[in-house]
Amino acid sequence: MTSISAVVVISSYIAAQMLSDILSLKIAFVAGFSVDVGTFIYPFTFTLRDLVHKLLGRAAARAVIVAAGVVNLLMAGLFAFAAWLPPDPTWPLQREFAAVLTPVWRIVLASILAEVLAELTDTEIYHLWVNRVTRRYQWARVLISNSISVPLDSLIFCWGAFGGVLPAATVWSIVWANILMKGAVTLLSLPGIYLVRGQ
Repeated sequence: MTSISAVVVISSYIAAQMLSDILSLKIAFVAGFSVDVGTFIYPFTFTLRDLVHKLLGRAAARAVIVAAGVVNLLMAGLFAFAAWLPPDPTWPLQREFAAVLTPVWRIVLASILAEVLAELTDTEIYHLWVNRVTRRYQWARVLISNSISVPLDSLIFCWGAFGGVLPAATVWSIVWANILMKGAVTLLSLPGIYLVRGQ
């Protein structure tokens, strides 16, 4: 059962990483905040990462984080390749495809860097909490690790992707929207840590 749970959790983690990177191509205006749409799914990756850690340990969590970063980089490269290929003369959507899915490398690299650094930080804090503080109150390990990794991720991504391109007020709006949305999802997903058995 543990191996099936691990496959499901790892697959869900990588899928959520990929989907959030694709959705981050759009900046929406929600409840008075500018927000990249990937923020609606990305926060779940923190709890999914915690589940990987709980099931398989710190080394596996680190490996999955790096693997997801590589997968996202390959995905962006494949989108760039697909946009570069000449379209069939009867296919009328080349311009739309290229406009939406051709990677903006600054956003891609900022996103991957933020994901990897924040998730690795989350892993270390989670590990310290479990091994130095307590194995009880599993919800607390998620809350503590996310309370540091969420702002770190938001600051690295938003300023790396949009700093100097968008007005500073817009970038800060995206940062705060990211932190608030990810914080809300963290609170909602706290019970998820109890979905699997492990340390």
